[in-house]
Order: sequence, then C-alpha cells, then structure tokens
Amino acid sequence: MVEAIPLDVATQLIEAAEGRADEIENPMVVTVANSEGNLIAQHRMDGAWLASVSISRNKAYTSAALDMPTHELAEASEPGNSLYGLDTRDDGRMVVFGGGYPLERDGEVVGAIGVSGGAVSQDRDVAEAGVERWTELVEADAVPSDD
Repeated sequence: MVEAIPLDVATQLIEAAEGRADEIENPMVVTVANSEGNLIAQHRMDGAWLASVSISRNKAYTSAALDMPTHELAEASEPGNSLYGLDTRDDGRMVVFGGGYPLERDGEVVGAIGVSGGAVSQDRDVAEAGVERWTELVEADAVPSDD
C-alpha cells in the first residue's frame, strides 16, 4: 500500500510547476490532489485567473478519478464518441482537456496534479514539470510508502 502524498512533497511539485510557469511568463494555478481527487495543496500565482482555481482542482480530480491524463479524454468526449457528455457528469467536475496528470508509484495512482491558467499546451507543459519532479522524488525514494 502506498501512502498519501505528504504536504511537503505536494509543495515541491507545485514549486516545480510554478518554476516552469515563470519561465514561460504565464501565471498559473497548480493543484495537487490525493488518489481520491481530494485537495492536498493548491497555489494561485500572482496574476493567475480566478477561474483557474476551480479548473485546476477539477483537472486534478478528473485525473485521479479516471487514472489518466485529462488530455486523453478530449477526443473520446467529442459528439458521437463513447464518452460524449463526460464533462457534464459528476456535478460538472470532469475536465476533458489537458493539464491534469495522475501521479503514480509502484503502478498505483496515489494522486494527481492539475494546472490551469494558459492555453491547454501551456497548462500541460507546466503540469509536466510537476510530474517530472514527482518522478525524481519517487526514483530517489524521497516519497514515503508503507513498504
């Protein structure tokens, strides 16, 4: 069994994502959630859109709830496809465009990161910086586990 993501680790993921957001000069909102999509930490950079607070949180929720990056839902949720209307389900919390990624350890989704504040490609880029930091921490065995 893998433990929940500790706050200090969530903070490191947010800092890595915000570092990338600074590099591309686009303020973002970054959210880290647990495996059930519940909030661990969230930060709104100065100048980030207010709407991005809920969008980033919902991207993390969607990614955790469905164990997949949110951009993988885009095509499947178009009219006529198998998941059409997904974005209207679960009290409107499902997000079907990029910026949400699951965080895995030992083949198990233990949380997710969601980013909002720019174009979808920018949201993905910034979120991927957080995922890269997660991977570094896991590989360095710097994330606690029950093992």
